[in-house]
Amino acid sequence: QVQLVESGGGWVPAGGPLRLSCAASSRIFPPFNSMGWFRQGLGQQRELVATMTSGGSKNYADSVKDRFTISRDNARNTVYLQMNSLKAEDTAVYYCYAIRGGLTYWGEGTQVTVSS
Repeated sequence: QVQLVESGGGWVPAGGPLRLSCAASSRIFPPFNSMGWFRQGLGQQRELVATMTSGGSKNYADSVKDRFTISRDNARNTVYLQMNSLKAEDTAVYYCYAIRGGLTYWGEGTQVTVSS
């Protein structure tokens, strides 16, 4: 059974960097078809932040595309989100996900708080 463990969340001043990690407790092969991140701010709807396929294709939300970078280590079944130039508007709970075929797995979320 697959479990996703997130780490790296916390408090950071505006403008600073933060890196999130999400490791899947699964066998190395085959890799997940897609991995990525959602976020949900207080009183906000869930937003897709970034996705990455096993083949290397990436997509970003417009609000983060010039500041965030998603990457994967397929051998370790891990996805990362490097966040730079953070803004107060980035404050949210960040959730990672992983997909293999018709099954989707979710992390429990990690809080990111950006203060000015």
